[in-house]
Amino acid sequence: MAGERGTRTVVPRFTLIAASGGDIHLVFWIAVIPALLAVAVLVVAVREPARPASPATTARSPIHPSELMRLGPTYWRLVTVGTVLTLARFSEAFLILRAQDLGLVATLVPLVLVVMNVVYGLVAYPMGILADRKDPKLLLCAGFGVLVAADVILAFAPNLWVGVFGVALWGLHMGMTQGLLASLVSAAVPADRRGTAFGVYNLAGGVALLLASVLAGALWQSYGPGSTFMVGAAFTMVGLIGAVTLLRRDP
Repeated sequence: MAGERGTRTVVPRFTLIAASGGDIHLVFWIAVIPALLAVAVLVVAVREPARPASPATTARSPIHPSELMRLGPTYWRLVTVGTVLTLARFSEAFLILRAQDLGLVATLVPLVLVVMNVVYGLVAYPMGILADRKDPKLLLCAGFGVLVAADVILAFAPNLWVGVFGVALWGLHMGMTQGLLASLVSAAVPADRRGTAFGVYNLAGGVALLLASVLAGALWQSYGPGSTFMVGAAFTMVGLIGAVTLLRRDP
C-alpha cells in the first residue's frame, strides 16, 4: 500500500538524520544509492511481456478525442472530483511548515510525515475491505469530511500537539480516499482503456497539485497558515458536493 511504502521511506531517512547529527546533505547523498539501483534493475532486468498479434486495424493514439470519449461520463466526473480533492489537499510540505510554525525543531521534521504515513498505512487496508462491503462513494464522502476537519484543526491549532492531531487526520483522509478513487476509476472504464484512464487521471492530479501548492504558498506568504488551510477546507467542500452529485448520478 502507498501509505506503508511512504512509512518505510520516511522512517529510515529519519533514522539517518538522527545518526548523522542532522546532516541533511549526507542523507540525500545516501538516498541516491537505492534510486540508482532501482534504475539499474529497470534497465537490466525488466522486459516488456510479449503481446499477441492484434488484427490489422488503424492505429489510433489513446489520447485521441474519440478514444477519450470512450472513457465515459462517470470517469470524467471522477477525474473532476479527484482534481478538486488535489486542489484542496496541496503538498504535504505545508504540513511540515505548519508543524515548524507551531514549534517543531528542524531535526524532528520527518516525524510529521511519519505520523501521516503511519495513519495512512494503518487505515488503507481496512478501508479497502469496508469498500468491498459498503458503497465506496459513501466512504469517499466521509473522507472529504475528515479532510475538512483536518484543515480546520491545522488552521487554528494553538500548539504542536493539536497540529499533530490534524496531521493524523490528514493521513486518515488519505487512507480513506486514495485507494477508493483508484478503484472507482478502474471500475468506471473498459479494461482496455485503464492505462489511458489512469494516465489522464494522474496528469490532471499532478497539474492540480502544482497549482494548489502555488496557491497555498501565496496564501501562506500573504495571509498566514490559517488562510492556507481554510481555503483548502473550502475546496474540499466543493469536492464533497461533487462527490455527492456523483453518488446520485451513479448509484
